[in-house]
Amino acid sequence: MSFKVAIVGRPNVGKSTLFNRLVGKKLALVDDTPGVTRDRREGEAHLGDLTFTIIDTAGLEEATDDSLEARMRRQTDAAIAEADVCLLLMDARAGVTPLDKRFAQILRKFPTPVILAANKCEGGAGQAGRMEAYELGLGAPIPLSAEHGEGLSDLYDALQPFSDAADEVDARKAREDFEEEGGEGPFDPEAPWEPDLEAPLRIAVVGRPNVGKSTLVNLLLGEDRMMTGPEAGITRDSIGIEWMWHGRRVKLWDTAGMRRRARVTQKLEKLSVADTLRAIRFAEVVAITLDASIPFERQDLHIADLVEREGRGMVIVVNKWDTVENPQEKLRELKEELERLLPQVRGLPIVTLSALTGRGTDKLMPTIERVHRLWNTRISTAKLNRWLEDAVARHPPPAVKGRAINLKYMAQVKSRPPTFAVFSSRAEEVPTAYKRYLVNGLREAFDIPAVPIRLFMRARKNPFADKKRRND
Repeated sequence: MSFKVAIVGRPNVGKSTLFNRLVGKKLALVDDTPGVTRDRREGEAHLGDLTFTIIDTAGLEEATDDSLEARMRRQTDAAIAEADVCLLLMDARAGVTPLDKRFAQILRKFPTPVILAANKCEGGAGQAGRMEAYELGLGAPIPLSAEHGEGLSDLYDALQPFSDAADEVDARKAREDFEEEGGEGPFDPEAPWEPDLEAPLRIAVVGRPNVGKSTLVNLLLGEDRMMTGPEAGITRDSIGIEWMWHGRRVKLWDTAGMRRRARVTQKLEKLSVADTLRAIRFAEVVAITLDASIPFERQDLHIADLVEREGRGMVIVVNKWDTVENPQEKLRELKEELERLLPQVRGLPIVTLSALTGRGTDKLMPTIERVHRLWNTRISTAKLNRWLEDAVARHPPPAVKGRAINLKYMAQVKSRPPTFAVFSSRAEEVPTAYKRYLVNGLREAFDIPAVPIRLFMRARKNPFADKKRRND
């Protein structure tokens, strides 16, 4: 097992910058605005030959009520409790603040060991503040510059004992498992680890602000992993969470709510939307979450169109279904609206549920898994060409400039999403309406709803063209 390190500290001391530095990617949003991070985010960190799990947390706040700050504080407390070591980060340029002192006292109440680090020490500018940090009583502060990557060798030395302890636990556990299974022969703790080659199912939960995305994610995980509340826009980062569902690995992303572009004016919200777009690109199936009281607003349709253009499988999740008075009639209306408003992706499944009560949520993952299988659909060339022959016989492509278009053959060139190529000597002249006829025919004939279908017309090279030019 790799050990866990939780980065904690007051707001705006550079926790997310250090997190990004150690994981080697810009996973966490970084901005000068205090309190950008709200949910805790985990990542795989690498420092020299050390590999460990690192947790980015919200800035520690003095709050004990049910306010947003208090809920952020509870997320941080949970991270501290599950970590093997806490890295308390302070701003060396600002010096030790009363809030730093207060949270040093709080950390002493936890059994988790604490390493003190003074950030923003580049160029010696924070030397005086670093010396002040001794008064926190947590040992010698490590001088760091998360932004410039300075001081990481000292951090390596501080974390090395925790890596050694984790290795000892791994070796002891492996030896105990070996003996319990009645294994014969010498125990070899250096035996190569066999990786799990089955890739996780990647799911992104997206939608407008305050439709219940984080509440739904918490319900699926069975824990209060994401912050929730009545305030719109609580989630800012797209948080990826590893999860097991019926023995299958799942990577689940909770994302920030997406408002209409015209309403997105603040830099931080633009960063959140960009983070959501990255989550959609990483996902295989996207659960577009709607509010049952106001479904299919313009922004919902824009999100669905965006997911279709990215080529991802889709499931429509209608949350807050417990507030609907006539469920059967409402569901019929939703299906009719869906077919009318999103004709480019016919047959999208609708899952109605209440993330607050849990009713109907058992239908979501089986539906997502079914859409994932459709997204991976492959059809043999022989079947495709038999179908193409029948489709052309029923409805031939219209003549262009008095000349008939002859479709020669077709093949599937890739899946994820299903992508087909139709070969013709006059491919560029096939009308868009006829391509749409072929796509709809493929959906119906081979039962491929809910996922985008790509269809390309390709020109078939004339084998006699070069010979004719040479003779001329």
